[in-house]
Amino acid sequence: MATYEPQITAVLCVDLYNDFLSEGGKLFPWVKDIARENNMHDNLRSIVRTAREVGIAIFHVPHHRWESGDYVNWKYPSPYQLGAAERQAFAKDTWGGTFHDDFQVQPGDIVATEHWASSGFPNTDLDHQLKRHGKEKIILIGLLANTCLEATGRIGMELGYHVTLVRDATSARSHEALHAAMNIDGPTYAHEILTTAELVEAMKG
Repeated sequence: MATYEPQITAVLCVDLYNDFLSEGGKLFPWVKDIARENNMHDNLRSIVRTAREVGIAIFHVPHHRWESGDYVNWKYPSPYQLGAAERQAFAKDTWGGTFHDDFQVQPGDIVATEHWASSGFPNTDLDHQLKRHGKEKIILIGLLANTCLEATGRIGMELGYHVTLVRDATSARSHEALHAAMNIDGPTYAHEILTTAELVEAMKG
C-alpha cells in the first residue's frame, strides 16, 4: 500500500457544498442513497480529521458558484453546465453554495480557484498551488465520483501526481456510475483505490 508522507501529500476536498451534502441541498437527492449506504459523511469527516492530525494539507477544490448570466455567452456549454445553471446549483452567496459546516476552511488550508466544469485543474490555480507547496500525492474525496473526482484525478495523473481514490468517501447518482468510476475507469489512471479504513491506516502509518 502507498505511503502518504505529509510533506508531499494533499487531500483534495472536491465540491463539499451544502447543495451536495445537506438535507435540503439542491443536489442532495442525487447522492443521498449511495452516500448513506457507504457512510460517506462519516468517512469524509474521518479522512479530513486524520489528515489534519498527521499534518497532511487540506486543499478545497470548489465548483464554480452559479451567478446570473453564467453560460449566456458561451458557445458550447455542456448539458451538465446548463442543468446546473437551471437549478442554480451552488449559487453564490447562498447556503447551498457554502461549504458544509464540517468542511469549513481552516487556517493553513488552501482554496483553489473555482472550476467551471468537472476537473479541478483546467483554468484554475490548483496545479500551481500544489506545486508551490511541494505536493506530489493527491487523495481525492467528495463529489461526484464519475464527474469531478474522475476528471480531476485523470488530469492530475497526466500532470504527474500520484492519485488516490477512496471508494466510500464519494457518491454518485447510481450504483452503475459509482462502479464505473471506481472499478472500470479508476484503474486506468489512479495509483491507489482504497477504502476509508485503508487510507486512514496508511495516513497514520
